[in-house]
Amino acid sequence: MDHAAVLALYDREMREGARPETSDARVERTGGVVRHIGGEGGWSGVLWSDLDSADADAAIAEHVAHFTRLGHEFEWKLYGHDRPADLGQRLTAAGFTADPQETLMIGETADQLGDAEPPEGVRIVPVTDRAGIELMVEANEKAFGHDGSWLRDLLHARLGAEPDVFVALLAMAGDVPVSSARMELIPGTSFAGLWGGGTVEAWRGRGVYRALIAHRARIAAERGYRYLQVDASDQSRPILQRLGFAALSTTTPYVYAK
Repeated sequence: MDHAAVLALYDREMREGARPETSDARVERTGGVVRHIGGEGGWSGVLWSDLDSADADAAIAEHVAHFTRLGHEFEWKLYGHDRPADLGQRLTAAGFTADPQETLMIGETADQLGDAEPPEGVRIVPVTDRAGIELMVEANEKAFGHDGSWLRDLLHARLGAEPDVFVALLAMAGDVPVSSARMELIPGTSFAGLWGGGTVEAWRGRGVYRALIAHRARIAAERGYRYLQVDASDQSRPILQRLGFAALSTTTPYVYAK
Protein backbone atom coordinates (compact mmCIF):
# COMPACT_ATOMS: atom_id res chain seq x y z
CA MET A 1 0.00 0.00 0.00
CA ASP A 2 1.25 3.46 -0.91
CA HIS A 3 0.43 5.17 2.39
CA ALA A 4 0.62 8.75 1.10
CA ALA A 5 -1.54 7.99 -1.92
CA VAL A 6 -4.17 6.15 0.13
CA LEU A 7 -4.33 8.94 2.72
CA ALA A 8 -4.79 11.50 -0.06
CA LEU A 9 -7.55 9.34 -1.56
CA TYR A 10 -9.23 9.06 1.84
CA ASP A 11 -9.15 12.83 2.32
CA ARG A 12 -10.53 13.40 -1.17
CA GLU A 13 -13.34 10.84 -1.05
CA MET A 14 -14.34 10.65 2.61
CA ARG A 15 -13.68 14.17 3.85
CA GLU A 16 -13.46 16.81 1.14
CA GLY A 17 -15.95 14.99 -1.09
CA ALA A 18 -18.15 13.67 1.72
CA ARG A 19 -21.77 12.73 1.08
CA PRO A 20 -24.68 13.09 3.53
CA GLU A 21 -25.02 10.05 5.77
CA THR A 22 -28.84 10.08 5.56
CA SER A 23 -31.49 11.51 3.28
CA ASP A 24 -32.34 14.25 5.80
CA ALA A 25 -28.70 15.31 6.31
CA ARG A 26 -26.64 17.61 4.12
CA VAL A 27 -23.03 18.45 3.37
CA GLU A 28 -21.96 22.05 2.82
CA ARG A 29 -18.69 23.61 1.72
CA THR A 30 -17.84 27.14 2.78
CA GLY A 31 -14.41 28.52 2.11
CA GLY A 32 -11.81 25.97 3.12
CA VAL A 33 -14.17 23.90 5.28
CA VAL A 34 -16.54 21.00 4.60
CA ARG A 35 -19.23 20.52 7.22
CA HIS A 36 -21.90 17.88 7.76
CA ILE A 37 -25.32 18.84 9.12
CA GLY A 38 -26.87 15.72 10.58
CA GLY A 39 -30.50 14.78 10.31
CA GLU A 40 -32.52 13.48 13.24
CA GLY A 41 -30.08 11.81 15.62
CA GLY A 42 -27.26 12.25 13.11
CA TRP A 43 -23.73 13.58 13.47
CA SER A 44 -22.98 17.25 12.87
CA GLY A 45 -19.57 18.79 12.51
CA VAL A 46 -16.55 19.67 10.41
CA LEU A 47 -15.22 16.84 8.28
CA TRP A 48 -12.37 18.52 6.42
CA SER A 49 -10.55 21.83 6.37
CA ASP A 50 -7.75 23.45 4.41
CA LEU A 51 -6.77 26.44 6.50
CA ASP A 52 -3.67 28.43 7.35
CA SER A 53 -2.56 30.61 10.23
CA ALA A 54 -4.16 33.69 8.68
CA ASP A 55 -7.70 32.34 8.28
CA ALA A 56 -8.06 29.53 10.83
CA ASP A 57 -9.43 31.57 13.74
CA ALA A 58 -12.01 33.30 11.55
CA ALA A 59 -13.14 29.95 10.13
CA ILE A 60 -13.50 28.49 13.63
CA ALA A 61 -15.56 31.47 14.78
CA GLU A 62 -17.77 31.25 11.70
CA HIS A 63 -18.61 27.60 12.33
CA VAL A 64 -19.22 28.09 16.03
CA ALA A 65 -21.73 30.80 15.12
CA HIS A 66 -23.31 28.68 12.37
CA PHE A 67 -23.92 25.58 14.50
CA THR A 68 -25.00 27.70 17.47
CA ARG A 69 -27.71 29.28 15.29
CA LEU A 70 -28.84 25.78 14.34
CA GLY A 71 -28.93 24.73 17.98
CA HIS A 72 -26.47 21.90 17.31
CA GLU A 73 -23.72 20.56 19.48
CA PHE A 74 -21.03 19.81 16.95
CA GLU A 75 -17.61 18.25 16.49
CA TRP A 76 -14.57 19.43 14.60
CA LYS A 77 -12.84 16.22 13.55
CA LEU A 78 -9.17 17.11 13.47
CA TYR A 79 -6.66 14.84 11.72
CA GLY A 80 -2.98 14.77 12.55
CA HIS A 81 -1.97 15.96 9.09
CA ASP A 82 -4.41 18.90 8.96
CA ARG A 83 -3.16 22.48 8.75
CA PRO A 84 -2.22 24.70 10.44
CA ALA A 85 -0.13 22.59 12.82
CA ASP A 86 -1.60 24.38 15.87
CA LEU A 87 -5.25 23.99 14.82
CA GLY A 88 -6.00 21.87 17.90
CA GLN A 89 -4.71 24.61 20.18
CA ARG A 90 -6.83 27.17 18.35
CA LEU A 91 -9.94 24.99 18.75
CA THR A 92 -9.28 24.63 22.49
CA ALA A 93 -8.88 28.39 22.83
CA ALA A 94 -12.24 28.83 21.06
CA GLY A 95 -14.05 26.68 23.63
CA PHE A 96 -13.80 23.18 22.19
CA THR A 97 -13.00 20.14 24.31
CA ALA A 98 -10.81 17.37 22.90
CA ASP A 99 -11.97 13.78 23.22
CA PRO A 100 -9.36 10.98 23.28
CA GLN A 101 -7.21 10.74 20.17
CA GLU A 102 -7.64 7.73 17.91
CA THR A 103 -5.56 6.37 15.02
CA LEU A 104 -6.78 6.36 11.42
CA MET A 105 -6.01 2.84 10.23
CA ILE A 106 -6.64 1.53 6.74
CA GLY A 107 -6.24 -1.96 5.31
CA GLU A 108 -6.83 -3.67 2.00
CA THR A 109 -10.19 -5.45 2.04
CA ALA A 110 -8.69 -8.40 0.17
CA ASP A 111 -6.18 -8.97 2.99
CA GLN A 112 -8.98 -9.56 5.54
CA LEU A 113 -10.88 -12.32 3.74
CA GLY A 114 -9.26 -15.28 5.47
CA ASP A 115 -11.18 -17.98 7.29
CA ALA A 116 -11.41 -16.13 10.59
CA GLU A 117 -14.32 -17.87 12.27
CA PRO A 118 -15.71 -16.95 15.69
CA PRO A 119 -14.83 -19.21 18.63
CA GLU A 120 -16.81 -22.36 19.26
CA GLY A 121 -20.30 -21.60 20.51
CA VAL A 122 -20.39 -18.08 19.03
CA ARG A 123 -22.25 -17.11 15.87
CA ILE A 124 -22.41 -13.82 13.97
CA VAL A 125 -25.88 -12.61 13.01
CA PRO A 126 -27.21 -9.48 11.29
CA VAL A 127 -29.25 -6.93 13.22
CA THR A 128 -32.50 -6.32 11.36
CA ASP A 129 -35.27 -5.70 13.90
CA ARG A 130 -36.06 -4.10 17.25
CA ALA A 131 -35.07 -7.18 19.21
CA GLY A 132 -31.69 -7.23 17.51
CA ILE A 133 -31.22 -3.53 18.20
CA GLU A 134 -31.81 -4.06 21.92
CA LEU A 135 -29.31 -6.93 21.99
CA MET A 136 -26.76 -4.76 20.19
CA VAL A 137 -27.25 -1.94 22.68
CA GLU A 138 -26.83 -4.45 25.51
CA ALA A 139 -23.55 -5.74 24.04
CA ASN A 140 -22.27 -2.21 23.49
CA GLU A 141 -23.07 -1.11 27.04
CA LYS A 142 -21.36 -4.16 28.54
CA ALA A 143 -18.29 -3.75 26.31
CA PHE A 144 -17.75 -0.02 26.74
CA GLY A 145 -19.37 0.65 30.12
CA HIS A 146 -21.53 3.62 29.13
CA ASP A 147 -25.13 4.31 28.19
CA GLY A 148 -26.08 3.03 24.73
CA SER A 149 -29.12 5.21 24.06
CA TRP A 150 -27.24 7.00 21.27
CA LEU A 151 -26.65 3.66 19.54
CA ARG A 152 -30.32 2.72 19.80
CA ASP A 153 -31.27 6.01 18.14
CA LEU A 154 -28.65 5.54 15.43
CA LEU A 155 -29.74 2.00 14.62
CA HIS A 156 -33.42 2.90 14.40
CA ALA A 157 -32.59 5.80 12.08
CA ARG A 158 -30.15 4.01 9.81
CA LEU A 159 -31.30 0.39 9.54
CA GLY A 160 -34.78 1.15 8.29
CA ALA A 161 -33.79 3.88 5.86
CA GLU A 162 -30.49 2.57 4.48
CA PRO A 163 -30.08 -1.20 4.79
CA ASP A 164 -27.82 -1.33 1.73
CA VAL A 165 -25.17 1.05 3.09
CA PHE A 166 -25.38 0.40 6.83
CA VAL A 167 -24.55 -3.01 8.29
CA ALA A 168 -25.02 -3.97 11.95
CA LEU A 169 -23.82 -7.30 13.38
CA LEU A 170 -24.00 -9.20 16.64
CA ALA A 171 -21.81 -11.98 18.00
CA MET A 172 -24.05 -14.26 20.05
CA ALA A 173 -23.06 -16.98 22.52
CA GLY A 174 -26.31 -18.84 22.70
CA ASP A 175 -28.86 -16.18 23.57
CA VAL A 176 -26.28 -13.80 25.07
CA PRO A 177 -24.78 -10.93 23.03
CA VAL A 178 -21.00 -10.84 23.52
CA SER A 179 -19.92 -8.36 20.85
CA SER A 180 -21.29 -6.04 18.20
CA ALA A 181 -20.00 -4.09 15.22
CA ARG A 182 -21.15 -1.76 12.47
CA MET A 183 -20.06 -0.91 8.93
CA GLU A 184 -20.87 2.10 6.78
CA LEU A 185 -20.61 1.78 2.99
CA ILE A 186 -20.43 5.11 1.17
CA PRO A 187 -21.49 4.72 -2.48
CA GLY A 188 -18.99 6.03 -4.99
CA THR A 189 -16.00 5.71 -2.65
CA SER A 190 -13.27 3.11 -2.12
CA PHE A 191 -13.71 2.87 1.66
CA ALA A 192 -15.91 0.86 4.00
CA GLY A 193 -15.87 2.27 7.53
CA LEU A 194 -15.69 -0.20 10.43
CA TRP A 195 -17.20 1.04 13.69
CA GLY A 196 -17.98 -0.37 17.12
CA GLY A 197 -16.29 -3.73 17.48
CA GLY A 198 -16.76 -3.75 21.25
CA THR A 199 -16.48 -7.16 22.95
CA VAL A 200 -17.66 -8.05 26.46
CA GLU A 201 -14.60 -8.43 28.70
CA ALA A 202 -15.04 -12.14 29.40
CA TRP A 203 -14.92 -12.87 25.67
CA ARG A 204 -11.90 -10.77 24.73
CA GLY A 205 -8.83 -12.48 23.35
CA ARG A 206 -10.80 -15.35 21.78
CA GLY A 207 -10.99 -14.09 18.20
CA VAL A 208 -14.45 -12.50 18.25
CA TYR A 209 -13.14 -9.08 17.17
CA ARG A 210 -11.12 -10.64 14.35
CA ALA A 211 -14.11 -12.67 13.17
CA LEU A 212 -16.28 -9.54 13.01
CA ILE A 213 -13.65 -7.78 10.89
CA ALA A 214 -13.47 -10.72 8.47
CA HIS A 215 -17.26 -10.93 8.27
CA ARG A 216 -17.54 -7.24 7.39
CA ALA A 217 -14.63 -7.51 4.95
CA ARG A 218 -16.48 -10.20 3.00
CA ILE A 219 -19.54 -7.99 2.73
CA ALA A 220 -17.41 -5.00 1.68
CA ALA A 221 -15.58 -7.07 -0.95
CA GLU A 222 -18.86 -8.33 -2.41
CA ARG A 223 -19.96 -4.71 -2.82
CA GLY A 224 -16.74 -3.54 -4.43
CA TYR A 225 -14.95 -1.64 -1.64
CA ARG A 226 -11.17 -1.84 -1.84
CA TYR A 227 -10.25 -0.47 1.59
CA LEU A 228 -11.40 -0.85 5.19
CA GLN A 229 -11.07 2.16 7.49
CA VAL A 230 -11.06 2.23 11.29
CA ASP A 231 -10.71 5.03 13.83
CA ALA A 232 -8.82 2.81 16.25
CA SER A 233 -8.55 3.13 20.00
CA ASP A 234 -5.34 2.27 21.81
CA GLN A 235 -6.92 -1.10 22.64
CA SER A 236 -7.77 -2.07 19.07
CA ARG A 237 -4.76 -0.56 17.31
CA PRO A 238 -2.30 -3.41 18.08
CA ILE A 239 -4.85 -6.00 16.93
CA LEU A 240 -5.39 -4.15 13.67
CA GLN A 241 -1.65 -3.76 13.13
CA ARG A 242 -1.21 -7.53 13.47
CA LEU A 243 -3.92 -7.96 10.85
CA GLY A 244 -2.06 -5.73 8.39
CA PHE A 245 -3.84 -2.40 8.84
CA ALA A 246 -1.58 0.64 8.48
CA ALA A 247 -1.66 3.69 10.75
CA LEU A 248 -1.92 6.64 8.35
CA SER A 249 -2.81 9.53 10.67
CA THR A 250 -4.48 10.38 13.96
CA THR A 251 -7.96 11.77 14.51
CA THR A 252 -9.17 13.78 17.49
CA PRO A 253 -12.78 14.90 17.98
CA TYR A 254 -12.99 18.47 19.27
CA VAL A 255 -16.50 18.98 20.67
CA TYR A 256 -18.27 22.31 21.05
CA ALA A 257 -21.22 21.99 23.41
CA LYS A 258 -22.04 25.52 24.58
